[in-house]
Amino acid sequence: MNKLKLITVIVVFAVFSCTKNNNMEPSTINSRVIFLHHSTGKTIWRGGNTFAQKVKLKLGLPSAVEKWFKNYNQQNGTDYQVDARPFPAREPYGWKNYPYDYYKIWVENGHLDYYEDEPTLKTLTKEYGVIILKHCFPVSKLKSESEAANIESDEKTIENYKLQYEALYQEFQKYPNHKFLLWTPPALTERKSKEQWAKNMDEFYNWMKNDWDKIDDNVYLWDFRELETEGGIYLLDKYAETPSDSHPNTALAQKAYPLFCKKIVEVLNR
Repeated sequence: MNKLKLITVIVVFAVFSCTKNNNMEPSTINSRVIFLHHSTGKTIWRGGNTFAQKVKLKLGLPSAVEKWFKNYNQQNGTDYQVDARPFPAREPYGWKNYPYDYYKIWVENGHLDYYEDEPTLKTLTKEYGVIILKHCFPVSKLKSESEAANIESDEKTIENYKLQYEALYQEFQKYPNHKFLLWTPPALTERKSKEQWAKNMDEFYNWMKNDWDKIDDNVYLWDFRELETEGGIYLLDKYAETPSDSHPNTALAQKAYPLFCKKIVEVLNR
């Protein structure tokens, strides 16, 4: 009965919210942001994993991030709009968003408008001034280096990741009037990781921050990994759904989403 009451209240609020939103002026491309994500990003986007948060999202109510920006716009006279979409979708490409997959869609097929129904940067940059991308935590199942690095390989190795990231960086430079914000790679819990995987990802993570990321360009990092590991190499159990589930929990989402929003504003204002 309590759940039924909650859903009823949410539906009424949804109708009211939609009526108000119809009166808003459209954002310009420079103030429009797209957040490309899967399940980890979805948890941060909605601000947690509670039943109420999940119901609100299913009903099309504003997420925690959207509400934050609504308040920010009202207080600061801005018109920032942040949208979100699963990327890539389950079909036809498949539920994979590792360095290889961004390389495959945006670099190898960047001359197209779409690749397997997924928009390339050629398409996304027509609508959005800021593009945010992230990986899901299996990205941290990072093997030791293989004998031969191969940019066109989906094998998860440090050298393959580096080649794919360098190619992505060059692709981003083809759009100098746009901004690209990347999450640092999400971690696995200690129970779900091998120690060598975690050490390998720590090596890649430090390369990403200290070598790949450059000053005074159009590419920015948001250090999600630091938040969830607090400087370690594993997702802390206190921030995981369970020690056997590396999805972020509500405690981490509540801590992270305001910081994520502030980082987006920082990038928009650069």
